[in-house]
Amino acid sequence: MNLQDVDLNLLVVFNELRKHGRVSAVAESLGISQPGVSNALGRLRKLLGDELFLRTSRGMVPTPYAQDLAQPIAAALEALHSTLNARAAFDPAHSGRAFVIGVNDVGETYFLPRLMRALDRAAPGVTVRTVRTTSIDVKDEMERGRIDLAMGFLPDLKTGFFQRQLFRQPYVCIFRRDHPLARTGVSLRQFRAAEHVAIASEGTGHGVVDQVIEQAGIRRRLRLTVPHFIAVGPVLAATDMIAVVPQRFADCACGPFGLATAPCPVKIPESVINVFWHARNHREPANQWLRQVVVDEFAD
Repeated sequence: MNLQDVDLNLLVVFNELRKHGRVSAVAESLGISQPGVSNALGRLRKLLGDELFLRTSRGMVPTPYAQDLAQPIAAALEALHSTLNARAAFDPAHSGRAFVIGVNDVGETYFLPRLMRALDRAAPGVTVRTVRTTSIDVKDEMERGRIDLAMGFLPDLKTGFFQRQLFRQPYVCIFRRDHPLARTGVSLRQFRAAEHVAIASEGTGHGVVDQVIEQAGIRRRLRLTVPHFIAVGPVLAATDMIAVVPQRFADCACGPFGLATAPCPVKIPESVINVFWHARNHREPANQWLRQVVVDEFAD
């Protein structure tokens, strides 16, 4: 006999009839009609070539063959029920889970110190490895299950992904603290005249900065173009150049590098920072827990 020939519902009826011994009781237990129970028993008798249950004054009594089948079928149904309804518990306090998070260098600067502090408190055995969203195919890596979640400005992650907004942030001009612009602010004329550091940050949505400035017909004096934000702080601290960066990166960079900020004279849409996860991880308990930690720590 092939398993494909067996209707699982027939085995459920068999198991209930073994327990209750009466068609009426099985019908009530399963929420179906008595003729429905009788029909299922008839189909199973034909399939297995045995009467299975005999009607007596004491109810339906199993045949020897049915008695042989009873325990294995009950065990199989219980195992299947447990498997389909399992929600493996995640105990962060005792877990040694290794998470992989996709984030760019801005995200590493902003997210990681607070995230690791939160994990120290709640999950001291959990480890985190980051991968740069600017240097890998994030969509493919998440679809393959190699990244648990990603954080940042990643507008290309759409179909097959869930997302939760953490915050919105403007772009600001940033320069060294004793720069002349720190006293006057940045007018459009000064913005054009200044030497700029441009950040490519490929694979993120931050390229909108260059697009908006170009569409506005503004030609910057680009002195330096770098692929990542991480070089911006030291470069600005040592030169008269300025850069346009996300507000929360500026907040992290100003103190350590002696920098200051001013509103950008070019109207650039705010960046929307989300946490992303693939549908395959949507109900995975450890992933759910980590997402909640991120939301609790960073969502406005």
